[in-house]
Amino acid sequence: MLKERWLKGRLEPMNFGGNLKAWAKRTRRDGMTLWLAGKHPRTPWHAKALGIFVVAYALSPIDLIPDFIPVLGYIDDVLLLPVLILLAIKLLPSDVLQECRREADRWMETRGARPRSRLGMLMVVGIWMALGAAAFVWLVR
Repeated sequence: MLKERWLKGRLEPMNFGGNLKAWAKRTRRDGMTLWLAGKHPRTPWHAKALGIFVVAYALSPIDLIPDFIPVLGYIDDVLLLPVLILLAIKLLPSDVLQECRREADRWMETRGARPRSRLGMLMVVGIWMALGAAAFVWLVR
């Protein structure tokens, strides 16, 4: 069926590079949407809490799993972050989501660059310090 629709000219051939770019742009936009929804007064507290966590991590200049670690370094960028963004987006009321997406589109058109999060950087550094302390205590015993 899909092949027939493509042959009749009703369906474009699959473009993996274009699909990947569109997906990355939507993910970036939805990250910005969560940042704006965190400031929105009608965002429920649980969506706000998850959104703030996700945005702080997404905008952090430091990754939880450094990118130089083969394969694992990109798991947080390719799998973990988009799944968390999708979950947080699902928790938003539809009117808040639409309003914040429009605002995110305007932000990306006018400013282009995304903001940075010092809170996210501190959160990642704190997690690494806690893991380091736990490893030290485990090794000493």
